[in-house]
Amino acid sequence: MRSLILLALVGLAAQLVDGALGMAYGVTSTTLLLAIGTNPAAASATIHLSEIGTTLVSGFSHWRFGNVDWKVVLRIGVPGALGAFVGAYVLSNLSTAVAKPVMSGILLALGVYILVRFTLFGLRKDRLGLPLRKRFLAPLGLFAGFVDATGGGGWGPVGTPALLASGRIEPRKVIGSIDTSEFLVALAASVGFLLALGSQGINPAWVIALLAGGIIAAPIAAWLVRKIPGRILGSAVGGLIVLTNVRTLLRSDGVGLADTPAEGLILGAIALVWAAAIAWSVRAYRTELALEAATAAAVDDAVADVEPVGAARAIG
Repeated sequence: MRSLILLALVGLAAQLVDGALGMAYGVTSTTLLLAIGTNPAAASATIHLSEIGTTLVSGFSHWRFGNVDWKVVLRIGVPGALGAFVGAYVLSNLSTAVAKPVMSGILLALGVYILVRFTLFGLRKDRLGLPLRKRFLAPLGLFAGFVDATGGGGWGPVGTPALLASGRIEPRKVIGSIDTSEFLVALAASVGFLLALGSQGINPAWVIALLAGGIIAAPIAAWLVRKIPGRILGSAVGGLIVLTNVRTLLRSDGVGLADTPAEGLILGAIALVWAAAIAWSVRAYRTELALEAATAAAVDDAVADVEPVGAARAIG
């Protein structure tokens, strides 16, 4: 019972992050399942089955708050579903010994990307309103869907930064559209896993626990998407993913550094970098707020200076 409560809390936390950032539900949850020894294909299948429900509720919530661009959902979601189905088949046919380090490697790469992207660059907002190219969305969806199924997560970490980096759609609609289109990806990946694996290794109670936590968090996350400083949250989640998956790789048969001084030193160094990244993001976020406040004050002063002059001319 305690493990189910823990999984529900993980599902809740992961969905809060995913709903606010447009990424990291699958990456975060799969990382935990791998850490407790779950078969990689079964872990990914469990996550995607729970995501059918969480993404449906999350998509509805984002739609209600006006965070969805339906053209983007269809243009990226349909090829994403195809990529996820193929990725599920590929992962299901890898041996556990091969699949676990492969999945941890993919998760590690995604974690590093999230950590660096949000810590150093934040969210790009200088090209809002420009149209997205059709030939950009389909290949992006196909690749992101494949990575999502083989890595147990990756739809958001690949799709969200790519759309944000384009600067052509406002951040809240990027996040809402990615979360909504993920329903198609989760559904296709689940079908692929069930066809390849059946129900082997999938614990229905785990699926329900993750689903329950995610459903509770989904509407809250959709509401918080305009409130949470994504830069700070991205650094925190990215660092957690990096730390956990480096530990998995260090303990794999090919490396064999489990419970050694070298493992402690490596993980300690990563933890220090992680803490520094969060501190940097907090500082950068505060600087952004101060700059915005100073800019707004300067505009108000300029308007105040112009108004008396205009009034004097009108009187004269």
